[in-house]
Parts: sequence; C-alpha cells; structure tokens
Amino acid sequence: MSFSESLSNLTHEHSPLTNRRSAIGALSLAGLGLIASSTPASAFIFQKKDSDVPKVVVVNGSSSSNTKRKAPVAGMDDLPSEWVQMQGNLLNDYNRYLSSLRLQRLTPHQVIEAHAKEKGGVWNKLPPKAWWTRMGYTLRVVDRIAVQLNQPVEEIVSAYRCPIYNARCSGAKKGSWHQANVAVDVRFPVRASVVTSTSRNLRDRGLFKGGVGGYSSFTHIDTRGTNMNW
Repeated sequence: MSFSESLSNLTHEHSPLTNRRSAIGALSLAGLGLIASSTPASAFIFQKKDSDVPKVVVVNGSSSSNTKRKAPVAGMDDLPSEWVQMQGNLLNDYNRYLSSLRLQRLTPHQVIEAHAKEKGGVWNKLPPKAWWTRMGYTLRVVDRIAVQLNQPVEEIVSAYRCPIYNARCSGAKKGSWHQANVAVDVRFPVRASVVTSTSRNLRDRGLFKGGVGGYSSFTHIDTRGTNMNW
C-alpha cells in the first residue's frame, strides 16, 4: 500500500506539548527505551494532494543537547565524488544528525551511502532537512530490531528516494513510502525471512506502527502509522 492510500490514518510523530506520552509509547515496548525522555519530538501530517510527494506540515520541538553537539564527520572518500559535490554542506549536517541518534548497530555512513546511488543518469539526493526526524524514528526501529537479532546491520539497501530517482527504480511505486523518508530496505547477515518475522513480532508488540514487507534478500520497514504486511 502506498502513502496516498492511507494518508488520512497517518500521524507519524507528535508534538511534545500535546502528545508526548503517546509519542514515546508508540516507539517503545516496556523497558526498551528507544528514545530518551529528553529527545525532542516533531510532528508531521500528510495532507491529501494529487501529486506523488505529500505536502507536509512540520512542527519542531526544542533541540536537545544531543542534537546540538557537533559529532565527528565520518570519512566519505568511498562515496561518488560527483554525488558528494551535489549535496554540499547538507552532507556534513546530515552526518552529524545521524551521529546524534547514537544508534548501536547501524552507522551514519551506512545510511548515507544508501542515498549515493544513480540510475539511468539520475542521482538520488539526501532528504529535505525538515524531514530528517522521520528517518530518525525509522532508524531507531531498525536499530532495535538489530539488537533483537543480535546482529549488525549489513546494509541499508534503500532509504529516502527523491521522486525523479524513484521513478527510475525497477518495481518502485509512484506512492512509495521511501519518498516520504519513513522507509528503509535493510539487509542483515541472517535470512531475510528471519528479519521479516522478527520485525513483525516487535511491531505487533507495540514497537512501532508501519509496514513490513518480506523479500528474498532484504526486508522493507516503514513507520507510516498503520500496520501492513506483504
């Protein structure tokens, strides 16, 4: 199911002034502690439009000390130089944001390199800065799944896909949740079927609300706000 088919049911994150408890509850099982109580929340609401990419209203909370802290910038020499130049200063900023999440089994570089891809002469891009917290939510879910599996993340196959790049991806839908920056395709060093079943189990126990798709070599995980399996 695409995001255009379930826009009216989606409230992905919540304002810290109105629904702080529900925001934390949606992210964690009892005792999991995916997000510390000091982590700021943001809210976005998909508004139904005819275009493939949703219009989004973002309400930002105050920044925590973790977000403000300047994290070291990881080496990016292995990324395509043309793509790095296209991203400009946004690349370092995104790396610092990802580092501030302090994920246990997933590195910022793994997330970034998932964007540095080209198909048919079209380069993918980093997500808009106002959308970064959406992916932060999803990455925390992936990190918790990795802890449950007791495995490192082997590869983020796909994360955000800009519309023009998404159109070049074989099998990608026009309404792909990757375009909303709430979805990842992820691979672990275990059978994909194990990852899929573990992800669904944790989701059904309350870790998150979203879609889990099982494929032969990877698992799709998104935090759209409603549960879907395929």
